[in-house]
Amino acid sequence: MRHCRLPGTVLGAPAKAPANRRKHPIMADEGNIISDLKLGGEGNGEDTEPAAAIISQYVKDLSVEVPNAPECFQWQDQPELDIQFNISSRAIDGEVHEVELKMVATAKTDSGTAYAVDLSYCGLVGMRNLEEGQGHAFLFAEAPRIIFPFARRIVSDAVRDAGFTPLMLEPIDFNGLYMQQLAEQQAQEQGSEGAPVGNA
Repeated sequence: MRHCRLPGTVLGAPAKAPANRRKHPIMADEGNIISDLKLGGEGNGEDTEPAAAIISQYVKDLSVEVPNAPECFQWQDQPELDIQFNISSRAIDGEVHEVELKMVATAKTDSGTAYAVDLSYCGLVGMRNLEEGQGHAFLFAEAPRIIFPFARRIVSDAVRDAGFTPLMLEPIDFNGLYMQQLAEQQAQEQGSEGAPVGNA
């Protein structure tokens, strides 16, 4: 299972993706599936176009805790929000992967924890004829971008149903964060290769 941890602070302006030009596969902009991604269909040996899409989406796990109710509803101090994200992916079969977007939202004050929402929201991704780099980018950047609005709504509704003001999260530039982390990883690898070797 591969993991891609995103920064917890998400209420500020999203990061901007570098203006890199690269070959992209056919990607779903929104919705459930691309019509020409015929997974499990009859192959004729001519389907060589790269394609990727979200097949389905679902809540895998959701927990909501209000450990200090009902006293917390009388607290006057403004809670401090902590938002954590994690992206993981696992192969289901040769052409289908599960992408899991884990979101943990916690609101705390000096008096204690007001609420904690822990959501694991998943999307089944179908991919065909993608290079390894393109497939990795779709799983850890494009797929999270597509499913995030649905996960964000679930978290907002859960906070509201717990008796608090709905939590409105800003959009996240998953593609920009992916490119940033990729550049940082490449810089670290280059630094390790160029590090001088000490004398014995």
